[in-house]
Amino acid sequence: MRTAAIARRVAGTIAVRTPAAARRLAGAVVRWKGILGLNYHRIGDGRRTIFDRGLYSATAEDFDAHVRWLKANFDVIAPRDVDTAVRAKRGRHVIVTFDDGYADNHEHAFPILKSHGVTGTFFIATGFIDDPRLPWWDEIAWMVRTSKRSGVEMPGFLDARVSFDEPDRERAVRALLHAYKKLPDSITTKFLDAAGGATGTGRPPMDVVDRQTVWMTWDMIREMHAGGMTIGGHTARHPVLSRLSREEQAKEIAMCERRLKEELGIPMTTFSYPVGTLDAFNSESRACLRERGVHTAFSYYGGMRSLRDWDHYDIRRIAIEQDTSFDEFRAMVMFPWTT
Repeated sequence: MRTAAIARRVAGTIAVRTPAAARRLAGAVVRWKGILGLNYHRIGDGRRTIFDRGLYSATAEDFDAHVRWLKANFDVIAPRDVDTAVRAKRGRHVIVTFDDGYADNHEHAFPILKSHGVTGTFFIATGFIDDPRLPWWDEIAWMVRTSKRSGVEMPGFLDARVSFDEPDRERAVRALLHAYKKLPDSITTKFLDAAGGATGTGRPPMDVVDRQTVWMTWDMIREMHAGGMTIGGHTARHPVLSRLSREEQAKEIAMCERRLKEELGIPMTTFSYPVGTLDAFNSESRACLRERGVHTAFSYYGGMRSLRDWDHYDIRRIAIEQDTSFDEFRAMVMFPWTT
């Protein structure tokens, strides 16, 4: 179990089992001030999907409970409100965000947010909207889960053989995803080709999934924008920016900005880094965003960004995952340094 998941379980247990009066006292003592990003990807039940299960954040019912509780206990804001919150130097502000551009964001998340009068922020990888296709994380999961072998060896890409953990092979999927994210962008296609050979499956065929049902359309995104949601950028192809040259980073960011402007008529003022870990973006990423007029950028490695330690280009977000219980979710938001 990952460290963040262990901490989440502990915090959730404390939140559930500590008497109410003690919880209130603890909350008063450690009450945080700042801006906390919550990051979702997909809304639905992904426990049996053959693709990447880690991209499913909550069922529609769970997301509805999250939004209702957040509205009752926190100031839920949009990226455009960040400067006001920073100047005030007080308050507990939450930004609800989604990455990539999945169709279930429009089908499930959008109506739930609207029903509670809460704004959400949706970061779009524009290439997936323009040319719907299976993303690399789903390709890897599909190859591992459909393989008839007991493991894979990929010399030059993996330090050792990865055995398939049955029945779901989730640890094997995570191992290959981790290896992919560390690669220079120039050899990621070679990695996927090698994985297809090592698993014996080949790369997924075009008809393995109805790609048109995975991603939103521009009409859906326009509807959400008109309905009060914030739309931001997430590059065009979803590469790990720090694995690109400065010129390539600038191109990815500029292409994303251009498509948002063409389709929605809006500037790209907010952005989230693909993968979002500390080593997934760098000073050149920040510089490229500044050059395009981006005002806020969101990372994805947990924790909260304090108002006393503010950074417009590294607004931290907590990952919301499908195995997070409601008590654990509340603990994560109440005690964000445990994530």
